[in-house]
Amino acid sequence: MNSLLAQDAPAHEWYRFVLSFPPHLVREYAHRFELGGSQCLLDPFCGTGTTLVEAKKRGVPSIGLEAVAVSRLAATTKVDWSPDPDGLVEHAGLIAEKALAMLSADGISDEPTSVPPPDVRLRSLPEQAAKLLLKDSISPLPLHKVLVLKEALEGEHDRRFAAHELLALARVLPTQVGNLRLGPEVGVGRVKQDASVVSRWLSCVRSMSDDLRYLGPLNATPSRAVDGDARTVDMHIEPNSVDAVITSPPYPNEKDYSRTVRLESVLLGHIHERSDLQAMKRRLVRSNTRGVYRNDDDDAWISGDPEVERISAAIEARRIALGKESGFERMYHRVTKLYFGGMARHFASLSNVLRPGARLAYVVGDQASYLRVMIRTGEILAEVAGRAGYEVEAIDLFRTRHATATNEQLREEVLVLRWPGTARA
Repeated sequence: MNSLLAQDAPAHEWYRFVLSFPPHLVREYAHRFELGGSQCLLDPFCGTGTTLVEAKKRGVPSIGLEAVAVSRLAATTKVDWSPDPDGLVEHAGLIAEKALAMLSADGISDEPTSVPPPDVRLRSLPEQAAKLLLKDSISPLPLHKVLVLKEALEGEHDRRFAAHELLALARVLPTQVGNLRLGPEVGVGRVKQDASVVSRWLSCVRSMSDDLRYLGPLNATPSRAVDGDARTVDMHIEPNSVDAVITSPPYPNEKDYSRTVRLESVLLGHIHERSDLQAMKRRLVRSNTRGVYRNDDDDAWISGDPEVERISAAIEARRIALGKESGFERMYHRVTKLYFGGMARHFASLSNVLRPGARLAYVVGDQASYLRVMIRTGEILAEVAGRAGYEVEAIDLFRTRHATATNEQLREEVLVLRWPGTARA
């Protein structure tokens, strides 16, 4: 396994979102923190598991917190290297045969035809679930094929392979089967009337099998992703058990991260109606106005912070000057406070699970999403962490990007902290 430490394992391709952070940063800071097999690495915003995969390759026990179910499925599955590769392909082949037979009985081919047989009633989602999807995110005929494949998966369930087979479906859904366009914000791209589903899914399973064969089952390094809110870390992790943190929290911007996983979350059955979506969002750090709720009070954790107050006031003043009156625009100044308040709450909770001397790396980026008012995220989080008792070791620049709206360079940085063991009074 040592040869894998110098390169990205193919397993990274099982399911990677556009917004995930580079694996090489995990390797760099794991090396810098001198992490080994007797220590525990935590990623409290673990997403689809980049940190967990890199830790397992290095032989470092790890744990991740993730409130979004489909992301947690990805993270958990990507560090499960136990399935027999040949057995996985054989089982997936049986499922594919069953799904193709079900489609054939309706006169439908898995190959794109654009027009379903006129006498076939296509399967569809329940009304409440369908309303959660972006319009045209998946066309009716591919949706029918997905629901048929899902029925075959459920009918041939085998716990040894089920998670990997589901993850393969999640992997092909957004762009290969659906019509989504992935980028900084998810949107609908070219609408295709039909797409292969079973064959694309089976191809992804075979790719996973190749990865498993490459990685091997012998790495017994423990790694897991658990359901949890990063603002209440100490409710999910044992006290005084974590030696290091490497993570990338959401940035304060107007991008709704839940849209990134909406199609997969609905089609895999993780959310069924709007209340499920709201419940998921309530467990996330507030980073955009579409995730803000009336009774949110994380801003109390940052009350009186001069820089956050200045930014919030600047955003509101600019909104008024520009005559922006929509409900979302009126919340821009508040979501900034809720974001940094949520991160202050996170740092306070996190301190209860850290061992003295624990070192931390937060991958963050500057933002100017709110009416072009610059938010230097790393600098502010350094101040917030300092007040919570952390020592700021460094703010390392790892890249810049040009913001066309403001003509400024936005920094992406790694905030490096140390927990001395005692919170400041």
